Amino acid sequence: MNFIPIALITFKIVVLGTGMLFAIKWHYDQDKKTQKGEVLITVSKITAILLLSLLGLLFVTFTLARMLGLDLTLPR
Repeated sequence: MNFIPIALITFKIVVLGTGMLFAIKWHYDQDKKTQKGEVLITVSKITAILLLSLLGLLFVTFTLARMLGLDLTLPR
């Protein structure tokens, strides 16, 4: 039962990563005809914003879990 959170978090990261990859690829392909440089800058900005949002969400989640008294330590 201890592997369930690890498996689900890994699955979530893979699904969100794949979704981000295809979304970025689709937008890149749409704008490829017009301006390449601006698209790369935009893609990098969007990626940075999404990663920072993910880190912020993780921080808020763990902070809230600790405030509620949940034990988040991994068993040895």
